[in-house]
Amino acid sequence: MSKWFCNSKKNANTQTSNTTSTSSVPSSLAYDLDKLNITEERLKRYADEANILSSDTSNKTLVANTENDLKSKTRFIREKAVSKALNNIKNSMKVDLCFVLDCTSSMKPHIAAVKDCISHVTKYIIHTNPSIKFRVGLCGYRDHNNNSGRLLIFDFTDQHEQFIQYMHNNVKPVSSLYNDSPEDVLGGLNAAITQMDWQNGTQVLLHIGDNPPHGRRFTTLRDNYPDGDPNGLTAESVLNMMKSRNILYFFGKIKSNTDKMLEIFRSIIGEFPVFDLVGGDPIKLIEKFIKATSSSITYALSLTSTIGSNSNNSKDIYSLQQKKLDLNPNKPNWDTLPLQKGVVMWYLIPDTLNELKNPNYFNKPKLFSESFSFKIAQQPFSAGVEKCAHFALDIKSSTIPFTPFIFRQQTKEMVIKEYIHVGQNDPFEKYLEAVEISTVTYFLSEEFNWYAERKNIPKVNFLNVKLLRCGTIDLRTRYYTIEPKLQGEYKRFNSNTGVITELRPTLEAFVHFTYEYTEKYLVVCDLQGIELNDEFLLTDPAIHCVDTLRFGRTNFGEEGINQCFLANHRCNDICKKLKLRHIDNGLSENVTIKE
Repeated sequence: MSKWFCNSKKNANTQTSNTTSTSSVPSSLAYDLDKLNITEERLKRYADEANILSSDTSNKTLVANTENDLKSKTRFIREKAVSKALNNIKNSMKVDLCFVLDCTSSMKPHIAAVKDCISHVTKYIIHTNPSIKFRVGLCGYRDHNNNSGRLLIFDFTDQHEQFIQYMHNNVKPVSSLYNDSPEDVLGGLNAAITQMDWQNGTQVLLHIGDNPPHGRRFTTLRDNYPDGDPNGLTAESVLNMMKSRNILYFFGKIKSNTDKMLEIFRSIIGEFPVFDLVGGDPIKLIEKFIKATSSSITYALSLTSTIGSNSNNSKDIYSLQQKKLDLNPNKPNWDTLPLQKGVVMWYLIPDTLNELKNPNYFNKPKLFSESFSFKIAQQPFSAGVEKCAHFALDIKSSTIPFTPFIFRQQTKEMVIKEYIHVGQNDPFEKYLEAVEISTVTYFLSEEFNWYAERKNIPKVNFLNVKLLRCGTIDLRTRYYTIEPKLQGEYKRFNSNTGVITELRPTLEAFVHFTYEYTEKYLVVCDLQGIELNDEFLLTDPAIHCVDTLRFGRTNFGEEGINQCFLANHRCNDICKKLKLRHIDNGLSENVTIKE
C-alpha cells in the first residue's frame, strides 16, 4: 500500500526527506499557525454550533475571562444541545412505514412478496437495530375505472400480524377495465399522504409499481387520460405536500415504464433511493423486498437522526437531496484542469493510549507538513450532510535517471473533501479536528488489527486523511481534507446514532473494541467505506467521547455512548474471539450473520 493508506505506526510517523515539522514551513502557513489558537477557536465554534442545535437564534457571543471559564461555559451549552439531539434521535427511532402499492393484475408476484416480507423484516430489525420500533400500513391503488376498488387503505399498526392478515384477505390483483398502461399513481400517493395517520419521528413511504401516472409528461404509452390526473392532482402538488410533512420517498422499480416518472419526481424532490425489484423467482423476489424494506427504514433513520439535531430537519433533508442533482459523477478531463500547489499536514500518531486521551497532544508541535501538487475537479461528485467530495489527482514530478532535465509525472487518484458549512470561525481549526479524528481512529485500528491478525479476523483499516492548504486565484486561502480514492462499492455500515445499515459482525466488534481498549473513554462509529475479502477500508468515522469538547458536532458524549452504543450492541462471535467483556443490555446473542 502507498503511504496514503494505513501502514504501521512506525511507518506512519517516519518523515521523508521533503517532510517538515511546523518549525520549517512556508511563511504564510507559519503566520496562520502562529496566530491560530486551536483551543480557543474550537471552543468558540462548539458554542456557536451548540446554540444552533438548541435553536437559539439570539446569536449570543460567549463571554469568558479565562480559558477554563470558556471551557466550562461551552461544555454546559454543548451538553444541553447534545441532550436535545439525543432526544430527537430517540424519537426518530419510532418509524411509520407505508407501502404504496400498485394492486393491478401485473403486480401479482410483488403483492405476494409484500405479504411474505414483513415478518422477515420485523425479525431482521429486532436483531440488528433493537431500538427501532415501526408501524406498518398500506395504501393500494389501481385505476380510475376501478371505482370503489380504486384505493385500499390499511392504517398504521404495530401489530404486524394484523397487517399480514389484511394483505392475505383483502389485497388481490385486479385487472383494469380499460386497456391502457398508466395507473392512478398520484391518487395512491395523495391518499397515503393525506389519509394515513402519520405520527412517528421517521416517516417512510415505499412506493412499488410497474407503470407511471396518467399524462403525456410521464409516458408515451396508450393513455385514457393523456391530459393527466382527472381529479386535478399534479406531481408537484402531491410531492410538495409530502415534503412539507417530512415523509421520505423511496421507490421499488420493476419496469423501465417508470423511468420518466422518476426523472420528473427527482426534479421536484431531489435524489431518492430506487430499489431493483425485478424478478420472476418468488424466493429471490422476497429477498429483494426484505432488503429494500429494511434499507428504506435504516437509510431514512440515518438521515433523520443525523440531521435530527436540527429542528428543521425536513427542510435540510430535502435540501440535501436537491443538492445531489447538481453533482457530477463523471471524472473530469484532467488535461483541461490547472496544476495547483499547496501543503498537506498531518499529526504524529500517538504512541500510547494516554497520549490519545490527552487533547493537548493534538497541537502545533505534533503537526508535520510537506509540499503537494494536485488537480481538482470543479464540481463535486458526492455530497453528504457535512461535506462534499471532489475527484482529485496527487501529482508528483521526478527526473528520469541520467537525464536530469527531463521530468516525468506520477499520478494517484485522490478525493478532496470540503465542509459545506464552516461558520464564522477560522476554518483551519475545523479541518485540523478532522485530521485529529482520523489520527485517533488510525491508532485504534492498528491496535485492533494486532489482535485480529492473530485471531484470523478481517482487518479494519482507515484511510490516511490529511489537511490540504492552498491558495486560490482570488488569493484566498482554502482548506480541504484529502485522502485516497476508494476502489469498490461504497457502503455505510452504521451511523453515529447506533443504527446499523449493513450488519458486519467484525465492524460491530471493532466498535466494542474501541470502547473497551480506551477504558470506556470513547467509541468509534459511523463506519463507512468498502469491504474487501479480508479487510475493510473505511473513512469519515465519528467518535462519541466522554469529553464533549473533542471530536466535533457528531460527538454525543457519554450519553451518546450509552444510548447509541451500549443500549444497542449485541455481542457476537468476533467479540468473543477478542475476549471483549460482554455488554449486559438484555439483548440475546442467538443470531448468526456472516460477513
